[in-house]
Amino acid sequence: MKSIGHEVTQLMHRTTDSHVRLAVTGLSRAGKTAFITSLVNQLLNSASHDNLPLLACARDKRLIGARRVPQTNLMVPRFAYDEASEKLYQKPAEWPLPTKDVSEIRLAIRYRPKRRTKRLLGSSATLYLDIIDYPGEWLLDLPLLDMDFKQWSQQQFHALHGQRQALAKEWLDELNVIDLQQEANEQVLADVAAQYTTYLHRCKDAGLHWVQPGRFVLPGELAGAPVLQFFPVHHDFDPEKVVRGSFLDLLIARFKEYQQQVVRKFYRHYFSTFDRQIVLVDCLSPLNAGFDSFMDMRSAIEQLMHSFRYGRTGLLSRLFSPKIDKVLFAATKADHVTPDQHANLVSLLQQMVHPAWQHAAYENIEMSCISMASVRATQSGFIAQGDGKQSAIQGTTLAGETLTLYPGDVPAKLPDPDYWQRHQFDFTQFKPLTTDSDDPLAHIRVDKALEILLGDKLR
Repeated sequence: MKSIGHEVTQLMHRTTDSHVRLAVTGLSRAGKTAFITSLVNQLLNSASHDNLPLLACARDKRLIGARRVPQTNLMVPRFAYDEASEKLYQKPAEWPLPTKDVSEIRLAIRYRPKRRTKRLLGSSATLYLDIIDYPGEWLLDLPLLDMDFKQWSQQQFHALHGQRQALAKEWLDELNVIDLQQEANEQVLADVAAQYTTYLHRCKDAGLHWVQPGRFVLPGELAGAPVLQFFPVHHDFDPEKVVRGSFLDLLIARFKEYQQQVVRKFYRHYFSTFDRQIVLVDCLSPLNAGFDSFMDMRSAIEQLMHSFRYGRTGLLSRLFSPKIDKVLFAATKADHVTPDQHANLVSLLQQMVHPAWQHAAYENIEMSCISMASVRATQSGFIAQGDGKQSAIQGTTLAGETLTLYPGDVPAKLPDPDYWQRHQFDFTQFKPLTTDSDDPLAHIRVDKALEILLGDKLR
């Protein structure tokens, strides 16, 4: 009976447009954990602080407040908000640990509605917000659903050039001594799969973002499972003539198992239920790393975006087949450059996501781009330079050194390979600013992100 009551409650929330599932996506080190922690923190502090001026509901004094409520999906770990907050409020402040598995947190946001239809139901209304966090690398697996093992192998080897070729040397050396049509030895297969996983980690360490399968580098509860022990092959083969029990036969079987039991299962449980989406993008680290890293991130984001279900949601489709109808791209770490570079940061992000933007625009999806700092790490100001002054930022580096600098210009358009020869970037990583325990976390434009993602639901 409790289960039926819960389902009826959820149905009522969706019918009255008072329930939103927000997906927080992005690749590693884009700042997902910091963003969710800050978003929750800003809303929890909204009753006692004017910390959200760009959120219309707060600016109009219609936002009453927010509180955490138990999540409805008891099979998903809760987002570690308390642990993340503790790190951000300690002195000196530290960044919270990054995402390693899926997690979720639910808020109840109380507000005074403007819409007549909602006012008829009472002087106040509640929006239930489910925020779902998961490793961005898992998103890169969704295109596998449209491939067979041979197609995936061809794609992987097509990308194996330049820096990737050098990083893959040990794995390729191991692969080249295997006769794929021989009877499979599971230990040999596990050893070669481990070399392939090492290659994927090396790609990430080198600033490359497109790694498949994504679960190999962030396995979560599947660490050590045979379903994560396969790898692409460069030999052309006829799928109808694979020797039963051979290395190739086992690789194909594990790839299929990974598709069905890992990728498809995760898609059905999570991706197909999202209403709104924010994609966090760290544009600055690839600028430090170089052209290959920058273009690799752009390719990864394009792959990522093609896997989401888009389409405006009428009442029936909202109840029975939710689809993402609003997407926000946010360039994170905006406080790591000077304020005069924020416009360029947004322009650069728009260039990076242009292919995905075209696809979503065709489906008539509302899309936006902003620059944002979920948790401020620097203060901005000016330093003397000759007879004038130069804009600068000041913060504490991860090594504990106080540093004042002008990090460099952010290009407003996609740079060509020669750009890195003419320009030097110094986008230094900083610790979070110190925050008093009774104050909300300092941020840049988290309230604008809330307005774009939830503003229409708080009217």
